[in-house]
Amino acid sequence: MGGISRRFLLQTTLLASTLAMPFTALAQGAKAPLSSWSDGDAKARIIDFVKAVTTEGNADFVDLDNRIAVFDNDGTLWGEQPMYAQLAFVLDRVKALAPEHPEWQTTEPFKSVLSGDLNGVAASGERGLVELVAATHAGMTSEEFSKIVADWIAKARHPKLDKPYTSLIFQPMLEVIDYLKQNGFKVFIVSGGGIEFMRPWTDKVYGIPAENVIGSSIKTKYEVRDGKPVIIRLPEIDFIDDKAGKPVGINRFIGRQPIAAFGNSDGDFEMLEWTTSGSGRRLGLLVHHDDGEREYAYDRKSHFGRLDRGLDEGPKRGWTIVSMKTDWKSIYPE
Repeated sequence: MGGISRRFLLQTTLLASTLAMPFTALAQGAKAPLSSWSDGDAKARIIDFVKAVTTEGNADFVDLDNRIAVFDNDGTLWGEQPMYAQLAFVLDRVKALAPEHPEWQTTEPFKSVLSGDLNGVAASGERGLVELVAATHAGMTSEEFSKIVADWIAKARHPKLDKPYTSLIFQPMLEVIDYLKQNGFKVFIVSGGGIEFMRPWTDKVYGIPAENVIGSSIKTKYEVRDGKPVIIRLPEIDFIDDKAGKPVGINRFIGRQPIAAFGNSDGDFEMLEWTTSGSGRRLGLLVHHDDGEREYAYDRKSHFGRLDRGLDEGPKRGWTIVSMKTDWKSIYPE
């Protein structure tokens, strides 16, 4: 009986000692945050920022309601070269619908799409792009469009790397998202891409639910078809969530100014500018695509994801410029 009591006392003492240990000591065996990041200034800035705004009693402490972080998608969370994934989707949709539209064989920009002339598509400019989006994204219900996107994203492959687009997401940025969420942040995607193009897959790929996705949109209307209420997609642009449109979209759909913003191009400049203009500790970060061996190298003269003003002004504004080549140990998930 006495032996049992002594063992019980010893076990109880050990348990009490364990419970009294700081959480950080218990977690020492866990995987360190941002493990795909090289030790350096960029990684240190992210970790220092998160510690500063989540430590109670710290002058920079931010309550849970205001821990808002926003991420661009194309070029920030996954690749955008040699073209945006949504543009590849548009081109595939034109080809799939072409048998129903013989007039496209002689009408631009459809003619250039069908002949594989991307320069001709580019020459059609914004007007041509709007026509392509209207022809491929409208005239159906939101449910029908979501299924079309889900089916396409499950089968489509990158033209150069021959892998699914959803496998070409950036592992270091996934780790940032997880790190922020573990520290009480609400994480949103704020992208120039179509909102209903992203929503069918962002939760599965990034762990960011559909309601936390903000993007460009076309107009819709409510109808009752065959006795069933549906949302119909119309061939008209409603909102462009790019450049100055990003802060407007954040204000409209989130209603709070973020304290952290992540982008990769001048299309994200205003989002970072607005985010870092607020009071208290802020974080602005731009991913610089400078790794031509593991991914792509581009910046000031690129047609997709041009980064020019951000390179010049970002450091002056205290933004972190991330070098994919030196700051990231790996690019994609294993």
